[in-house]
Amino acid sequence: MTGIATPARSRATAQLNTLGFAKAPAETRVVVAMSGGVDSSVTAALLAEQGYDVVGITLQLYDHGEAVRRKGACCAGQDIHDARKVAADLGFPHYVLDYESRFRGSVMDDFVDTYLAGATPIPCVRCNERVKFRDLLATAKDLGADCLATGHYVRREEGARGPELHTAADPARDQSYFLFTTTRGQLEYLRFPLGGLPKAETRDIAARFGLKVAQKPDSQDICFVPDGKYTDVIAKLRPGAAESGEIVSVDGDVLGTHPGIIHYTVGQRRGLGIAGGEPLYVVRLDAERREVVVGPREALGTSVIHVGEVNWLGDGDPHGQDVRVKVRSTRPPVPGRLKRLEGAGDSLAVHLDRPEEAVAPGQAAVFYDPDPSGSRVLGGGWIKRAS
Repeated sequence: MTGIATPARSRATAQLNTLGFAKAPAETRVVVAMSGGVDSSVTAALLAEQGYDVVGITLQLYDHGEAVRRKGACCAGQDIHDARKVAADLGFPHYVLDYESRFRGSVMDDFVDTYLAGATPIPCVRCNERVKFRDLLATAKDLGADCLATGHYVRREEGARGPELHTAADPARDQSYFLFTTTRGQLEYLRFPLGGLPKAETRDIAARFGLKVAQKPDSQDICFVPDGKYTDVIAKLRPGAAESGEIVSVDGDVLGTHPGIIHYTVGQRRGLGIAGGEPLYVVRLDAERREVVVGPREALGTSVIHVGEVNWLGDGDPHGQDVRVKVRSTRPPVPGRLKRLEGAGDSLAVHLDRPEEAVAPGQAAVFYDPDPSGSRVLGGGWIKRAS
């Protein structure tokens, strides 16, 4: 792991500092992405303690005033204040950059449009892809930094063909699902010092440094969605866009009506407004017909997934490779095989060894080492269709 070096690593690479550069920490500038939470604060504190030239940057991503009134927010309001105080207490410079318009265009608009198209978005992935690891990374380079460090729980390891992305040492904290779009070029520049630590140890380190955020709760909701009410965000950004339609069975029978497909997700059982009979689940959403298609639980099973915008981090051609596939961040990976879709550009078909339930377009299929004991992340793609 490239991060906080173990004694064995220090002896083996005495000419390198703990981040892998052949120069003293004081000569190594590191920009740390500071969200105001405990993880990024500890990342900055550890690097500052080791003598690195640390520069903290916090991105203001949405309305500051609104965030002040919310608990558990991220990258606005109280979080900006917390990040600034950590930097001041530890004695390194800290800057707040207004990325609100970029965040709205790259993340929030995509979030709304994806729901309106009948899919289920993952805005945290788009934020990492389009804001933190693209725009912020470019800013870090403009500041003359040698690398950009974040508080994500993943590991960056040097492989035979360059840096590789690996899952965190603590499976309960692993965030690799949300970083599958990270490119090889970005991995060259990124560092993840917490990838080998359990969360409890991170909090202990924060307490050792006397950081106010040591016991700060982790963010639970999407940062720009108050109380998890994503439909309110859609109504605010696209007034009147949600159109009513019909609830139909997988056989095409009309069972009822709905106020808009944005109120439903694949796999949903409760709140369908259909009385009596066997339990029914949302099988798919048809935005063009404005239909919510429901069926029995067995109709949720999927063995073949078509994914697009594939980011491949493995070796060789992905076609024909065995992988383990995770279709939701909370689901364990299942064995499968990748096959190329002819004439479909960067798309792949993922053939699962056993069906997965409630595979939703808009979510991600992330590929891992086929060996259950392996930790390497081989890439992933956005789910376009399940069959």
